[in-house]
Amino acid sequence: MKKVISIVLFSALGGALSLGSYKLFFDEPRVVIERTHEVQPAVMQTNSVGGMVAAMENTDFTVAAEKTLNAVVHVKNTSIKTYTDPWSEFFYGQGSGSKQYSQVGTGSGVVISEDGYVITNNHVIRNATDIEVTMNNKKVFKAKLIGTDSTNDIALLKIEATKLPYVTFGDSNNIKVGEWVLAVGNPYNLTSTVTAGIISAKGRDLEGNSSIDSFIQTDAAVNPGNSGGALVNTKGELIGINTAISSRTGSFIGYSFAVPSSIAKKVIEDIMEFGTVQKAILGVKGGELNSEIADKLEIDNTEGFYISEVTENSGAKKAGLKPKDIIVKINNIKISTYADLTGFLNSKRPKDVVQITYLRNGITNAANVVLSKNEMSKISSLGLQLKNLNKEQLKDLNIKNGVLIQDITNKELMYYGVKKGYVITAINGEKMFSVDDVTSVITRKNKGEVLRIEILNLDGESERYIFK
Repeated sequence: MKKVISIVLFSALGGALSLGSYKLFFDEPRVVIERTHEVQPAVMQTNSVGGMVAAMENTDFTVAAEKTLNAVVHVKNTSIKTYTDPWSEFFYGQGSGSKQYSQVGTGSGVVISEDGYVITNNHVIRNATDIEVTMNNKKVFKAKLIGTDSTNDIALLKIEATKLPYVTFGDSNNIKVGEWVLAVGNPYNLTSTVTAGIISAKGRDLEGNSSIDSFIQTDAAVNPGNSGGALVNTKGELIGINTAISSRTGSFIGYSFAVPSSIAKKVIEDIMEFGTVQKAILGVKGGELNSEIADKLEIDNTEGFYISEVTENSGAKKAGLKPKDIIVKINNIKISTYADLTGFLNSKRPKDVVQITYLRNGITNAANVVLSKNEMSKISSLGLQLKNLNKEQLKDLNIKNGVLIQDITNKELMYYGVKKGYVITAINGEKMFSVDDVTSVITRKNKGEVLRIEILNLDGESERYIFK
């Protein structure tokens, strides 16, 4: 039986309806190939900065560069994009409003084992139908996607090769602000490019981005194409995956950001062992302190994480943590900001035991907390409460991925028949494996961006709901 896809267009998340529901039957659309052209950057003369050169004279970058260059690869992905005009489908029949075209994207990756495992950014290979990896010696390999983590923007690839040069992981928890680093990648298709800078900050949250909120900030030059490349220390150890820049022009203007190696390493280990990321939670709600909040709470501390609520049956609850406690350290790592806390937890797994140092009524206390797994999430903007599906439930539903709708308050979705027990399988073409995946997509949504949510109903039919 051919599956039916219901498309419902909403004017806003949880908002009023702007278009009614109608049913469509999809066949294979026509394929239109759109060629992409690589744009070479303009070459401009710049004045040298004597102070920077003088500061670098006593630092040897050659060892780190030699260890890294041959292990950083060029990643090329080809994806098939589909444009659908619902009005053409509605008035002229199936297939009349759908076109497909190929889109090519490029980035960087880092070989992390001699047998061909490659780490890169999730956004570099997102929705790819074909992935190629080009080594520094120009050898080209087809790459297999092993797994992804959209929350931390990490993906793991595998190529069939042996005795490859690779980069070893360093400990990003031990890096210091002011430490020299190298960024290695392929900006603007300029292969094997090395730039130097210092660590400018740790635990950086980019404009409230709650998906990735523990970046390493550097002033090493990073440009489009560097994504997925290596950030290494002067020993040539991998301490971060270059991911983003802060720019108004699209090019480097002095700030770049990398996912810490402690998080990246944990993510790929989870993917290799479990197939998906094992996210650990402490079981508390609250926020970071500052002088304004401290004044309102009538406390002296301006740094740390203030606990406003402790989740029932969580590790924090069992360890005796209470509302109004202030977390100041985890495993002797100072917690000054929310990013410090989440960054540390992103490097841990459920059932890991961590030592929490906290203040209660001005007195320092310590407790060992067993971290738990995040199994449920309330998405207020969608009016949904979601729950992870285990392997047995996925098998029973005959699906490989999805997140269960455990409760629903969205009246518009309820009007069109969405019920408890329905399963969200994908958002904007990105497969959903956990409640964290859904949260990540929602938090990454830009203003005005459309959300296409694919849902499996109780009859095993796929329904699509579009939010604007």
